Amino acid sequence: MESFDLGTSLSKFISEMGFANLDWRSLVMILIGCILLYLAIVKKYEPLLLVPIAFGMILTNLPGAGLMDHPVEILNLVQTPLAEGEAGANYVVSHAEAYQNGGLLYYLYQGVKLGIYPPLIFLGVGAMTDFGPLIANPKSLILGAAAQLGIFITFIGALLLGFNSQEASSIGIIGGADGPTAIYLTSKLAPHLLGPIAVAAYSYMALVPVIQPPIMHALTTKKERVIVMEQLRDVSKTERIIFPIVVTIFISLLLPAAAPLIGMLMLGNLFRECLVTDRLNKTAQNELINIVTIFLGVTVGATAIGETFLQWETVKIILLGLFAFGVGTAGGVLLGKLMCKLSGGKINPLIGSAGVSAVPMAARVSQKVGQKANPKNFLLMHAMGPNVAGVIGSAVAAGVLLSLFS
Repeated sequence: MESFDLGTSLSKFISEMGFANLDWRSLVMILIGCILLYLAIVKKYEPLLLVPIAFGMILTNLPGAGLMDHPVEILNLVQTPLAEGEAGANYVVSHAEAYQNGGLLYYLYQGVKLGIYPPLIFLGVGAMTDFGPLIANPKSLILGAAAQLGIFITFIGALLLGFNSQEASSIGIIGGADGPTAIYLTSKLAPHLLGPIAVAAYSYMALVPVIQPPIMHALTTKKERVIVMEQLRDVSKTERIIFPIVVTIFISLLLPAAAPLIGMLMLGNLFRECLVTDRLNKTAQNELINIVTIFLGVTVGATAIGETFLQWETVKIILLGLFAFGVGTAGGVLLGKLMCKLSGGKINPLIGSAGVSAVPMAARVSQKVGQKANPKNFLLMHAMGPNVAGVIGSAVAAGVLLSLFS
């Protein structure tokens, strides 16, 4: 029996402590995670997303925890004699002696890597979202499409800065302000950029109330902001049921690559509207989306490892993402101004800013800015049309980019 050496054991214990292996990159990433937690908890910027992302970022940068470690196969080399009369003395056969499991978050991350979590998030979003304003005012689709302008302009800008077409596509999709779509596209085209792109996409989604109002004020006049829009027409139950079915078939036939996102979005909405799947609807918009949000947020945050995250490339991605989001907002507002003129002043251009996909936060920002200009202004339901169109538009844009560059 081996004797116990207290000094050796203590030395081994100390050397394996995280404090002994902490470097400046890990410290910086832990600090960034704490800042994001502050924004989520104190400032209440999209806490359901930022809290798990920020905590995942902290977990993955704790030295020695190994939560994102890959599984490792340990091999044992065995010498086996050759049969009598054969040339040579012996030969070597390798076989697995042991298998070391990966970290917890590595296995949970497979749902991101395999493209499982984002469509499930879309299922929940569809179950929670009222498509009525979009059906009542189909012109909203145009505003949602205009807000995707930032995706394609930023795609060109990223190419000019030296990113390849797959990386540029993943960076550009940040302009749609749709975290699940950004994660889905990036996991398919540029998985090595998933950390910075996910952090940028969700951070800008959380900062919609901060980023959008200055752009909206800069591009509209006081006269335009005070416009009161007419009440939307009632949408029949038949229209509500037919809409998700028709949209799924049409877009999936047009862009098969968009089918996973569009299909799950519309299935969730069908659960909501058909009135015969109440239990499924409640599960999709509560338990399921909450569980998937936890797994998605923590594992996406865990991809932000200091060694790969703290690079100039990450700074470029974050700045390009901000540019994409700004251009998307501006594109929606500018088309809203054009529609305002063509309609004889019946459309408030502020609703165009809701064409980005951050549901329903972008619509609430349109309502807030409009009501600040005119207390009698109630733009929320009008803005929900472009907002829902933005969700569809970002999924379609992702499908286009996947079709072109996958």
